[in-house]
Amino acid sequence: MRLLEEGGSLFMYTLLILLFVSIGLFIYGILKKEKQPKVKELLSSVGLFALVFGFLGQILGLIAAFDVIAETTSIAPNILAGGLKVSFLTTGFGALVFLVGRLGIIIITWMQKD
Repeated sequence: MRLLEEGGSLFMYTLLILLFVSIGLFIYGILKKEKQPKVKELLSSVGLFALVFGFLGQILGLIAAFDVIAETTSIAPNILAGGLKVSFLTTGFGALVFLVGRLGIIIITWMQKD
């Protein structure tokens, strides 16, 4: 929970919702075999959106951090490292959602009959 708050509520909670959507789509795809092609498309789109959304969060976080750095005359390395860590949280979580979606696509494809 702490990491969700550190990474920025807007981005991290949106990515958490996308993670739940991906898991739900995966379960739906397993249960409804006739809908698997559509589910695979949706999983791919949701995963890619999550990845790009995570990168957007990182870019906006870095811009804000660099604005603060530009206004100060000196900055401690530990503060800079902490800021960089926070900026990578959205990217990492977005990549996790993307990987969950990809794994779901792989499993659904594997389960399909030829």
